[in-house]
Amino acid sequence: MAGIRVTKVDWQRSRNGAAHHTQEYPCPELVVRRGQSFSLTLELSRAPDCEETFIFMVETGPRASEALHTKAVFQTSELELGEGWTAAKEAQVENTLTVSLASPPNAVIGRYLLSIRLSSHRKHSNRRLGEFVLLFNPWCAEDDVFLASEEERQEYVLNDSGIIFRGVEKHIRAQGWNYGQFEEDILNICLSILDRSPGHQNNPATDVSCRHDPIYVTRVISAMVNSNNDRGVVQGQWQGKYDGGTSPLHWRGSVAILQKWLKGRYKPVKYGQCWVFAGVMCTVLRCLGIATRVVSNFNSAHDTDQNLSVDKYVDSFGRTLEDLTEDSMWNFHVWNESWFARQDLGPSYNGWQVLDATPQEESEGVFQCGPASVTAIREGDVHLAHDGPFVFAEVNADYITWLWHEDESRERVYSNTKKIGRCISTKAVGSDSRVDITDLYKYPEGSRKERQVYSKAVKRLFSMKASGRRTWIRRAGGRCLWHDDLLEPTTKPSITGKFKLLEPPMLGHDLRLALCLANLTSRVQQVRVNLSGATILYTRKPVAEILHESHAVRLGRQEEKRIPITISYSKYKEDLTEDKKILLAAMCLVTKGEKLLVEKDITLEDFITIKRAHPGASGEGLSPV
Repeated sequence: MAGIRVTKVDWQRSRNGAAHHTQEYPCPELVVRRGQSFSLTLELSRAPDCEETFIFMVETGPRASEALHTKAVFQTSELELGEGWTAAKEAQVENTLTVSLASPPNAVIGRYLLSIRLSSHRKHSNRRLGEFVLLFNPWCAEDDVFLASEEERQEYVLNDSGIIFRGVEKHIRAQGWNYGQFEEDILNICLSILDRSPGHQNNPATDVSCRHDPIYVTRVISAMVNSNNDRGVVQGQWQGKYDGGTSPLHWRGSVAILQKWLKGRYKPVKYGQCWVFAGVMCTVLRCLGIATRVVSNFNSAHDTDQNLSVDKYVDSFGRTLEDLTEDSMWNFHVWNESWFARQDLGPSYNGWQVLDATPQEESEGVFQCGPASVTAIREGDVHLAHDGPFVFAEVNADYITWLWHEDESRERVYSNTKKIGRCISTKAVGSDSRVDITDLYKYPEGSRKERQVYSKAVKRLFSMKASGRRTWIRRAGGRCLWHDDLLEPTTKPSITGKFKLLEPPMLGHDLRLALCLANLTSRVQQVRVNLSGATILYTRKPVAEILHESHAVRLGRQEEKRIPITISYSKYKEDLTEDKKILLAAMCLVTKGEKLLVEKDITLEDFITIKRAHPGASGEGLSPV
């Protein structure tokens, strides 16, 4: 009898695509998800007999091996058995055989080569059947990325568009973003990102073998989306100058960025800021099959020295002293959350994991961040992998203001220490509305539980004993700061202050507002008010000063007074960045030595004129662009 061979392969793309929720991928090869069977129909040179065997082999990556779980050899059987790759006969009609192949739920993801070996009567026939792509599977209960809710899978895996929230805490704006994970070439680009990583370049076989683990894959992606260490996808720029590239504010989706990176032979795309990094990372992880969402944190701390406080040094006008202030508080910061199990930490820490591709601080020598369990952040378990202290500080650091004197002494100024980590937001499932998820990250601000968690985080981080041993933090201006100094509460001053806008802040118009001061005591108070204002980036980095004036104010018993402030358009127009943000500060110096710092972030609005023309009415209306 003549040997048997495969003459044709039907990958059943329509049937498999529907079953694996992969029908939207436009690539020529089959795309399936791990831990779930898929079907192939083989047309044979003749009908097989019962003694003939069909042996399949799958391989991924260079130097594929069974020891590294990047290669598997398996034979057809009547049933799908075993923990590895399996093959089972589904149906046979004459010389047409349909088989069902299944990968284990912890298989390495990526592009595979499928081959078959047919053995019959001491005759063998080998054939490469072709390539297919294997992805993570949020629909498979045994996969680490399993997500139980179908509505959430539709939103966080299959939705190719979304909303990213930006702005300031009291004026949050929604921006549409095209993730486009099913667009032309995007899946190939996402796999190329993994292959361009330093880990793959240094040891490709080992790197590929680790791609079964969402912890490993997401950490690699968080490093590769920025270009700081590895010629990754996006180059950051926070100076307001975007020559030779595209302003971060002009991107509206990830597809153009990823395609430009590919066409430019992996040259970093200029330029990105936090929401761009997060948008691109969301595209990549959804494309690879990991449920991912974009999260915005308002008043987000950047704690460079990891003491869980943002230490801001100011002069007598409330202006930030850049040379001394290493920490910062951004108006907003955007990162990602992905959903998967933490086999390294235990089931208590399963679920949403923080990942941040914005290059802020190095982690293990690389600009990468996460995955950090959201549960671990809420509970103050900052010692757990990865980057817990940095993420905890972003949402829960205390905001400490120091007045720096000319003799290099410092003095703590009363200010709102609880302003960090407000209105943590993400897009709602199934709609474009904003959902506040602050309670996932921390207990109610100022509550006993929140303070207990903060204290726990401090002790975890600094290995402090219950006795309250002092721990050195860093040296600034020749003086040591101690953590017990930072925890000391400042006495509330005898006056309060607040900036109040008198008119909506519109671009092209003068800015009119007032500083409202109130005497909380039954005695007369003399107050020196030093006012300053500056145009800023969204990171709160000052660009140019636009206000500098002082006022002597007498406050009678329990009296309230307003200090009117006007900043003309001509004063700020030349120095306003694309962020359109201004920071005002008032340092209030009370006669008895008390000091109060009042700050306000303002975002100027663009307006257009709309003329109404209908019978019986005339006039104009203003609408924001």
